[in-house]
Amino acid sequence: MDIKKIIEDLIAKIKNDKDFGSKFKSDPVKTVEGAVGVDLPDDKINEIIEAVKAKINLDDAAGGIKGLINKLKG
Repeated sequence: MDIKKIIEDLIAKIKNDKDFGSKFKSDPVKTVEGAVGVDLPDDKINEIIEAVKAKINLDDAAGGIKGLINKLKG
């Protein structure tokens, strides 16, 4: 099982599907388990959740910074 691929797929789904993103925010464990379709150990599920959250936060921060820079250039 390719954990990196799972993380990338989840991030794409969260960004493209608002309902899925809301489900992930409210119950990440259940959402990841449902999306993966495989019963993974809790430590793996938590590893995936933390990686997804970190990536989303970085992307949001980068988008916010880019927007601020564009406003300043404006």
